[in-house]
Amino acid sequence: MADNGVVLCNFSLKPGHSIEVKGFIPEDCKQFAINLGTGDKNYVLHFNPRFDAPDVKKTIILNSMVDNVWGAEEKESFFPFQEGSDTTICFQFEEDKIIIQLPTGNPLSFPVRFPIEEISYMAMKDFQLKSIILK
Repeated sequence: MADNGVVLCNFSLKPGHSIEVKGFIPEDCKQFAINLGTGDKNYVLHFNPRFDAPDVKKTIILNSMVDNVWGAEEKESFFPFQEGSDTTICFQFEEDKIIIQLPTGNPLSFPVRFPIEEISYMAMKDFQLKSIILK
């Protein structure tokens, strides 16, 4: 991925709260990523829609990372994203899972794989951020 990203830190998202991300998916986007966690080596969620990556097409990859070590990938074939368009994604933090509300369709659920009391770090790559709302 290209190194055009946004990093936000020093906020506090506790269980029961959510973060809504609005942005623009570039015209020639191959994939983008939104990572939530406690820092750049610990992601409770790696959210990675891939339009046309070498290994997979039109698939959402979900994963976690602990101490810079990736967990087991989960793949979701429902793909509501389109290059060259705006999108909104909402991440609801629960004690045992992250609920991901996509632009259309049923929500996705990803398990919280390690103990975490708050999400304080968010990084985005290849996604043009327009707004973030903490709820």
